[in-house]
Amino acid sequence: MKVLIIGDGAREQALARKLAKSKKISEVLLCPGNAGTKYLEKCRNLPAMTKEALLSYAKVQGVGYTVVGPEKDLMEGIVDLFQEAGEAIIGPHKAAALLEGSKGFAKKFMEKYHVKTPGYAVFDHYDKAAAYLAAQSFPVVIKADGLAQGKGVEIVTTLAEGLMVLQEYLLAGKFQGAGKTVVIEEFLVGKEASILALYDGETILPLWSTMDHKKIGEGETGLNTGGMGSISPNLHFTKTHEEVFKHHILENTLLGLQQEGLSFQGILFFGLMLTNEEVYLLEYNLRFGDPETQSLLEVLATDLHELFWALLNKDLKDQSLTFQEEGACVVLSAKGYPKKKGDAINITDFFNKCPEDLHLHSYACREEEGEIYSSSGRVLSISTKGPLENSLKKIYTFIDEIDNENLYFRRDIGRM
Repeated sequence: MKVLIIGDGAREQALARKLAKSKKISEVLLCPGNAGTKYLEKCRNLPAMTKEALLSYAKVQGVGYTVVGPEKDLMEGIVDLFQEAGEAIIGPHKAAALLEGSKGFAKKFMEKYHVKTPGYAVFDHYDKAAAYLAAQSFPVVIKADGLAQGKGVEIVTTLAEGLMVLQEYLLAGKFQGAGKTVVIEEFLVGKEASILALYDGETILPLWSTMDHKKIGEGETGLNTGGMGSISPNLHFTKTHEEVFKHHILENTLLGLQQEGLSFQGILFFGLMLTNEEVYLLEYNLRFGDPETQSLLEVLATDLHELFWALLNKDLKDQSLTFQEEGACVVLSAKGYPKKKGDAINITDFFNKCPEDLHLHSYACREEEGEIYSSSGRVLSISTKGPLENSLKKIYTFIDEIDNENLYFRRDIGRM
């Protein structure tokens, strides 16, 4: 069977590598993929295409199913397009994608179905938002309502700081309009956890927990990024947390999706905050996270294709999962990220010298005369599995051996 993956990043490469391991998969097609894909067995890049051209290609080539990576494609309705044409695709339809595409919509859904979440208010007018903010105790969280590539969340500690963020979002149009509406949210102290789950419209099947490191600086300091590393399982996600999550968040979410007619065959990503024995839902994503996917797929021993096939056939209820060891992923970014993208950085040595027990996944990059160059903010992610400290030592040793002065990474991934 051929499968198609939409996207050009490290997450898509991790999915392609895992799917290619299945004996039932003959070829993994990536659109558009990137220059690093050629190092993956049974994988091939396609030229960039419109949604309509991709649908036609999938039909002609007899693609078994399509997996959507980026949230933007989901919001633009690619799942609706494929399903109307009778093509199997993993992801939410456009109406359900609003659970990720609009934080205000998601918050109202959580409130309606008693999914435990921090207190909040939604505003699309600066004066009203500023007046509300002035009455709050600090710190407070301000979130852009729309898609902002993981960077539209600010923790503000003073009124002046908060007003500046509101001005950037509501008045200056930061994030190209994604901040034209904002959510002002209660700040909670605790540890974050991410739960990726498969959803077939009837059953939600959670995978192992992960821990993302969102801040650019060590010790979780500085600006938010798309993610600087991850581990799986999350060391802070206890059995008690797991039970609370299942009974108060997962089950209520399932009820809400069914009641609202938002059922689909795809991915549910629960972004959680753990406070002692309480669990709060911060956000939904409706696709695989990055870099959570890289560490999670390291430890998933079950055939990913078999899980996807069960998902598409609404057969998750009877599926069993097997995990092994621990997974770790470290992300390398261009210096200056996330404020700016990097200049062209030659990353060929990473591919040529990567040991067999490490897995290298590149973000958007290109090949020129046999050399691979990246001009993206995040450049590479490196993952492996095994005892956590051993895994991290392998990754950091390899990075130090390459010693590319144009790249930045955190040395405290999995150690917080």
